[in-house]
Amino acid sequence: MGPGGPNGPRQAPPGATTALPVPGRGGDQTTVALPPAGKPVRPQVPEDPTVFMHKTPGQARSEPELLTHREPEFDDYEEPVASGAQGTGDDDTGPTEEESKTMRRKKIWRRVRRTCYVLLILAIIGPVLAFFITYQLVDVDNPADVARDQDKVVTLLYANGDEMAKIADAGANRVLLNPEDIPDDIKHAVYAAEDQSFETNAGFDISGILRATWNQVTGGEGGGSTISQQYIKKASGDEDPTLRRKWVEVVKSYKMNKTYDKKYIITAYLNTIYFGRGAYGIAAAAKAYYNIDDLHQVTKSQAALLAGMIQSPARSKDLPYQQGRWEFVTNRMIANKWMVEADRGQFPAPVALETTKPVSLNGPRAKFPELVQDELTKLGYSEEKVKKNGYRITTTIDPRAQQLAEEAVKSGMDGQPENLQPGLVAVDPKNGAILAYYSGRDGNGIDWAGAPQEPGSSFKPFDLVGLLKEGKGLGETYDSSDITGSNGGPRVKNAGKTTCGVQCPVAQAMKESLNTVFVRMVVKDVHPPQVAEAAKEAGVASDLSKAALDSNIAIGGGNTRVSTLDMATAYATFASGGVRRPAHIIAKIQYPDGATVWEAGAEPTYQETLAFTPNDPDQNQKIARNVTEALLPIPKYSHVECANNRLCAGKTGTHQYTDRTGTETNDNAKAWMVGYTPQISTAVSLSGEKGAPVRDAGGKPISGANGPGRIWQKFMNSYLQGAPKETFGRFVPIGRAEPSIAPSSSVRPTTPPSNPAPTSESPPPVTTTTTTPEDTPTTTTTTGKPTKTRPTATGTDIPLPGQGG
Repeated sequence: MGPGGPNGPRQAPPGATTALPVPGRGGDQTTVALPPAGKPVRPQVPEDPTVFMHKTPGQARSEPELLTHREPEFDDYEEPVASGAQGTGDDDTGPTEEESKTMRRKKIWRRVRRTCYVLLILAIIGPVLAFFITYQLVDVDNPADVARDQDKVVTLLYANGDEMAKIADAGANRVLLNPEDIPDDIKHAVYAAEDQSFETNAGFDISGILRATWNQVTGGEGGGSTISQQYIKKASGDEDPTLRRKWVEVVKSYKMNKTYDKKYIITAYLNTIYFGRGAYGIAAAAKAYYNIDDLHQVTKSQAALLAGMIQSPARSKDLPYQQGRWEFVTNRMIANKWMVEADRGQFPAPVALETTKPVSLNGPRAKFPELVQDELTKLGYSEEKVKKNGYRITTTIDPRAQQLAEEAVKSGMDGQPENLQPGLVAVDPKNGAILAYYSGRDGNGIDWAGAPQEPGSSFKPFDLVGLLKEGKGLGETYDSSDITGSNGGPRVKNAGKTTCGVQCPVAQAMKESLNTVFVRMVVKDVHPPQVAEAAKEAGVASDLSKAALDSNIAIGGGNTRVSTLDMATAYATFASGGVRRPAHIIAKIQYPDGATVWEAGAEPTYQETLAFTPNDPDQNQKIARNVTEALLPIPKYSHVECANNRLCAGKTGTHQYTDRTGTETNDNAKAWMVGYTPQISTAVSLSGEKGAPVRDAGGKPISGANGPGRIWQKFMNSYLQGAPKETFGRFVPIGRAEPSIAPSSSVRPTTPPSNPAPTSESPPPVTTTTTTPEDTPTTTTTTGKPTKTRPTATGTDIPLPGQGG
C-alpha cells in the first residue's frame, strides 16, 4: 500500500506544500519542503559550503590587485562547524598583534620599493627623453652671423630727447679670423683661463653643471660653463641665471660639438668674445692691449693676460685685477705644460689706453659715455650687453644747464694759469638727476669732478649734522682761540680774523669758518666717526673709513677725500629738507624700437630715503633745516650771493698747501664752493695739476670765494634766471638757538644767545694777531673798538689735526 492509502497517492490540497525525504550528511535524511504546484522551485543552498575571505587585522579595505580576482588565502581559512556541533575549544581567531605589525611593515616597504623603482626609471628615462626632444628643437647659430650681431650702435640722448652721441659703431674694430690665423699659444692660454678640457669634452662639463645647479638653488652666482657653452650664451644673448636657460645651453653646446669640429668652435669663440677696451675678438684685443696686428707676435705671457680678461672685461682698467688674472692663467699654463717658467717673465703691462670718443663729444663732455657706462655696470648692464642690444640711453644732462656750466667755468678761468683744473657738478635735489657735469678741459685727462680731493671747510656742515643729532644747536658755544700742541708742536688756527670773543656760537663760527671751533666741537661732542656717518647719510659715496679715525675730518683735511659729485649730492640732501636721493646720470634705457628696458623712477637703489633720522621725519627735516639756516648767510658774507635777493645757502672751503718738506705755507692746495637753492645744488672745486698750489695769474693764493665762488655764482644766477623763488620751509631751532643771522622768511627764535654776534650796523673791530713762541707774549694791533686779547690755548687734551680749511 502506497503512502496515499489503498486508493493510490493522496493528492495535496491546493496551495499546500509537499515534504520529500532527501539524503543528508552522514547518511541521515533531511526533509525538504517543495513549493505548491504551479510555483517555481527555488533551490535551497546549504549554509555550510559558503566561504568567507578573512581580512587582515588592521586592514581598512582590500587593495586593488593586478589579477581580476583574489585567490583564497588558505592559511586563514577556518573550517565551518556543522549545525548543532559543539566547538572543540581550539578556535583560532586570527594572527597575533606582533604578526599583524610585521605584515604591515612588509606592505609599507613593498610600496616604498615599488615607488623607488618607478622614480629610478623616470630619473633615467626622463632626462634622456627631454635631452633628445630639446636636441631636435634647438639650432646652432652661424658663427659669422653671431659675430656681426655682437656690436650694435648705441645712442646717447640728452634729457630733452636731443641726440648727444652715437657710440660703438657696428664692426668698427672686429676682424674675423680663420682657424689657421690663431696660434696655439693663444688657444692654450684661453683653455687655461676658461676650459682646460675643451679639446676632449662633449661641449659641457658635468661637474660645472652640478656647481651651477647648486648655485642656482642656494642663491649663489657663477658656474662652470665650457667654452662651447659661453659661445652659445653670447650667440643667444640670453644670460638669465635660470636652470631652463642652462639646460638649453647645455643641449645646444652638445649639438654644436656634434656639428662642428673643435677648431671651428674655438675660432668662432675667439671671434666673438669681448675682451674689454672696446675690443671684440682676439685680433682687436691684441691691438687694443699691445698694439699688435699679427697674432703670431703675441707672446705666451701676453696671451695669458688677454685670456685672463675674458672673465671680467669691464675691469680692463684695473691693474691689480689684471695682474691677478695673469698669474692665475700662467700658473695653469705651466701646470698643463703649455708654457715653462722662463716664458712667463715679468708682468706684460698693456699699452696706455687710447679712448676713442664720439666726434660730437669733446672737451668737458668727452667723459659722458664713460660716466654712462660706469653707471650701467652698477645697474647690471655690461658694456657687452649694451652694445649687443643697441640701446637708446636717455641721460639726465640738461643741455641748457651744461652749456651754462661750461660758460661759467670759461668766464671764471679766463686768463688764469693753465695748470688750474676746475670741476663742476649740478644736481636736482628733487630727484637726484645730474643736470650738468664739467670734468675738465681735457676730455682724455683726469675727471676733476669725480676725483676724490680734500674738501676743506666745505665739509663742516657734516660736523654740524653730528652736533644737531646730539640735540645741540646753532647757539652752542665753543672756544675759538688757537689750539697749540705741547712744546710748540702742531697747532690748529683760524685762517682769518673773528668777531667772536673766546666763546663763539656755532652759527657765527660757520659763517666765519673758524677751524678751532669745529675741531673742539668734534673732539668734545660729535667725534670723527659720527662726522663720517653724517656725510654718508647725506649722500657722500667716497670711502671715509680712514678719515673717521682722527679729528682732521672736522675741517676736511688729513685723509678726508670726497669728489665734487659727492658734495653736490650731499648738499642736495640739505636742499630737499633731509631727503636723500642718490645722484644718477641715466634717466631711461630703451630698445631701438622704443620699448622701455629700465627707468630711474622704478630703480630701487634710486628711491628716496630720510637721511639723518629715518624713523623720525620731523626731526630729520629739522636737522636739514638747521644746517641750511647756518649756511644761508655765507654766500653774501663771501660776496657770491644769488641775484635778486634769492635765498641761497652754501659754504666755501680751502685746503692748505704743504710743500715737499712737510712745511705749511700760505698757499692753498684746493679751493671749493658748494651751495644750493631748493631747485638746484651745485659744487665747484679747483685743483692744481700734479699737486701744485692754486694761484691766480698774479701769483696770489686762490680761496673758495674768489675762485670757485665766482664760477658758482655765475652758473647759479644764469641757471635760475626767470625761475620762481622758492623757500626752504619753516625753521625750528634745535637746542640753543642763534638769533637771526640772515634775511629769510623763516621763523626766528626769540631767546637771545648768551654771546650774540655783532650786527651789520655795528661793524666788528679788525684784530690782527701775531703768533709767537709760547714763552713770548702775544702782541695785538686793534683797529676800531679795543677788544680783549684772545689767549693761545694749549691743546694737549685734543688730538690735533693738520690744517684743513
